Amino acid sequence: MDKVENIVIVGGGTAGWLTAGVIASRHQGRRPHGFSVTLVESPNVPTIGVGEGTWPTLRTTLRKMGVSETEFFRECDAAFKQGARFNRWTTGEADEGYYHPLMLPQGFARLNLVPHWLEDGEDSFCDAVTPQGRLCDRGLAPKTIATPEFESVANYAYHLDAGKFSDFLRRHCCEKLGVRHVLADVTEIETGPNGDVTRLKTEQGPSISGDLFVDCTGFRALLIGGAMQVPFRECSDVLFCDTALAVQVPYQDPADPVASHTISTAQSAGWIWDIGLPTRRGVGHVFSSAHIDADEAERELRAYIGPAADDLTVRRIPIRSGHRETFWKGNVVAVGLSAGFLEPLEASAIVLIELSAKMIAEQLPPNRAVMDVIARRYNDTTAYRWGRIIDFLKLHYSLTKRTDTDFWRDNTRPETIPDRLRGLMELWKYQAPWLHDEFDRAEEVFPAASYQYVLYGMGYRTALPRGAHDAERELAQRALRENRAHTARLMDGLPPHRDLLDKITEHAMMPV
Repeated sequence: MDKVENIVIVGGGTAGWLTAGVIASRHQGRRPHGFSVTLVESPNVPTIGVGEGTWPTLRTTLRKMGVSETEFFRECDAAFKQGARFNRWTTGEADEGYYHPLMLPQGFARLNLVPHWLEDGEDSFCDAVTPQGRLCDRGLAPKTIATPEFESVANYAYHLDAGKFSDFLRRHCCEKLGVRHVLADVTEIETGPNGDVTRLKTEQGPSISGDLFVDCTGFRALLIGGAMQVPFRECSDVLFCDTALAVQVPYQDPADPVASHTISTAQSAGWIWDIGLPTRRGVGHVFSSAHIDADEAERELRAYIGPAADDLTVRRIPIRSGHRETFWKGNVVAVGLSAGFLEPLEASAIVLIELSAKMIAEQLPPNRAVMDVIARRYNDTTAYRWGRIIDFLKLHYSLTKRTDTDFWRDNTRPETIPDRLRGLMELWKYQAPWLHDEFDRAEEVFPAASYQYVLYGMGYRTALPRGAHDAERELAQRALRENRAHTARLMDGLPPHRDLLDKITEHAMMPV
């Protein structure tokens, strides 16, 4: 029956090693019966360190892989992430901004607080419904040293050093999960009569055969774009940014506070990310080369950093916004940059790797006969996820009130907004997004709460029928009071972010 037992992952980095770890940990019980995971990695091609921000999903992924969260923090220069703050996106004014936190609004499963906040909310939407914005303002951590590994007081993801993370995953996969690591350059890809990849020939000598091949070769896309000839579908007509300038900024003082959220500050033709790690900040400018040249973009980046930027080297990263038309063809599936890439506005790179690896591991075909059935399901789900991420990223741009440059004016042109998003924005003029309003699929990557935070953080107004939500008024008022009390408790009980990071290094978290 052509059993699928030998999984070959081509390419390392975060995509390759995270995929290897997810598949190998899920199928550990099959190893004594012939199941294997092999990762083939070139010793001559440097990995692209894409993705210093993650989603909370990575906590579950690492836990299932048997990773120690303490060791992860210590070895990956990791910090906590409680969301993102978007500065100057709405009006461009220096003091304007809002949060997209990682906690759901208070009582989100029971009622939609938007109508009640719209009627009489004095605080920002975020502050009215969740403590997390104020925790970030205060520079507090989302847990204490007594909170067990992977558990939280306030929901959190991670900021991390992508290069160190890849090395950490490699050691864990090889030493704990039995992944075979082959350092070799692929020179030839052999295919069978049905078009499947059967064997990889390498410059260093060994040939590697397999039953299922995962392409994690980054922008080169050796298997999915090369051997399988799957076209790339661009979305530069929707998302204009096509270049990133990245730089590592040291702290002036090793004891400087570490932000527990990503800071995204809008510029004349793009935006600057600012990510705090224990030993440095990762800062970068994402911009549209059609609206600003690289030299001027670099000047904006250095002006943002200040005098500390004078001696720093800036790295340029091309962004080709879009994804493959098909992600799984024959016995080849693309994960990571070989599948596609979008600007890192909502840190979607690593979570797409996680979701892809998880679905491959959970639905791994037992034999070649059913692989095409599973591939069709995988392609449908993955294409839907990419589409919804594109929608959500565009939402940030399409809601702007900025008219100071062509970049911001062009982003609000109706023809640049995807049809589905344009229809939802029309609906949201009269109905606030909530649980089952176009967000009822298991494949959703951004819940309705995320749309609420961005919409109402950027000043969007929904005209609701008067009296339509009176029956929920008492329940809503109670939820808003509970949020105020919860905020006060957390602000009194949580430590500064830097303090917790230092304690993790010195004392460790409680193991699960």
